[in-house]
Amino acid sequence: MKFLIQPLYTWYRSILRHPKYRWLVVLGSLLYLVSPADLITDVVPLVGWLDDGVIVTLLVTEVSQMLVEQRNIRKAKDLNADADATTVSTTASAS
Repeated sequence: MKFLIQPLYTWYRSILRHPKYRWLVVLGSLLYLVSPADLITDVVPLVGWLDDGVIVTLLVTEVSQMLVEQRNIRKAKDLNADADATTVSTTASAS
């Protein structure tokens, strides 16, 4: 089963991380979840919800991971800006 899901996961993750297509994939995933058209109809107990569950899991995991990475980048930029400001003020005081 892993050999079927891993390529899908890798493709979904790579296209979701591409800045050009990110919001299209998020919107498409959300539309797929609310639309009545599914790969496996929801009438089939448990199996019908499996494709929706996979999409939700992938979407939430990847979007939360992207948000954490963006937060870390923002913190790093703030730390660099603070360090630069400290260096400038120290240099100006020494003059």
